[in-house]
Amino acid sequence: MEIKDIIATIKKEKPNVKSVYYVGCGASQAELYPAKYFLEANAKALRIALYTANEFNYATPKGLNEDAIVVTCSLGGTTPETVAASKLAMEKGAAVIAITNNGESPLAKACHYLVVHNWEGSYSAKMDKMNKALLIAVEILNQYEGFETYDAMVNGCNSIYGIIDEAVKSVLPEAKAFADSYKDDEVIYVMSSGATHKVAYSFSICLLMEMQWMNSGSFHDGEFFHGPFEITDKNVPFILLMNDGRTRAMDSRALTFLERFDAKTTVIDAKDFGLGSLLPGVAEYFSPMVISAVLRIYAEQLAIVRNHPLTKRRYMWKLEY
Repeated sequence: MEIKDIIATIKKEKPNVKSVYYVGCGASQAELYPAKYFLEANAKALRIALYTANEFNYATPKGLNEDAIVVTCSLGGTTPETVAASKLAMEKGAAVIAITNNGESPLAKACHYLVVHNWEGSYSAKMDKMNKALLIAVEILNQYEGFETYDAMVNGCNSIYGIIDEAVKSVLPEAKAFADSYKDDEVIYVMSSGATHKVAYSFSICLLMEMQWMNSGSFHDGEFFHGPFEITDKNVPFILLMNDGRTRAMDSRALTFLERFDAKTTVIDAKDFGLGSLLPGVAEYFSPMVISAVLRIYAEQLAIVRNHPLTKRRYMWKLEY
């Protein structure tokens, strides 16, 4: 069933939806964030929230009932906490949409509606999960409240794959330079704002801490000047992800400060890939996808120079936890 048809079916059954909850763990939770950000920014009546799965399970919101839509997400569809959250939402009477790459997984069987995303084959395929989550949000908003920029958003969801494929063609030299420069750093800080905020978070906790065993921290660059900027100094390593959208002024303010004190700064800027001209008026909601794809190349090059494959683990999937 197409996403548009899924939401139309839910609306027939639940015309008075009041809440939309996004639930996942780690990277999958982060990849739901642009959808949550978009819907929260544009909905006038709907209540929106994003949960890590076990918090949703242990501290279940009172709004989880028959007037809720719950979107759960797991790449392989086997994350136990997310499967449990999906089952809980069904028990509470919510309409549950699961997003996964595995249509035969436990998560795929613990939902009312299934959206299977791509993953292998290209960098744009790896953004399919994030994009499908965003399209679900677009359809929820348009069908329940109406949305004047609906056509532009749908066009963006259809066009972003080609934009990503073009963007990644040009970044290998910069990615190699980044890897050579940052490979021996003891800690790397990552920050952004707007729809891209959780891209910084997921790169920090997943690509650096999980997959490279490198110490890292992430924060919203709107919060940079309310604590974290005190660690800024010459050669302290930062990655700054700059949006093409309304929160760019916060990104720019952070960059000015980092440059002022000669911090070791790598900038990945959505504007460098023509996003604003290709998707006028809605580029900010697609900045996370382009930046995530580019960051993937940076991570791959870091793994090469550190001789530490992105697949290497010492705890995850190897012991009981």
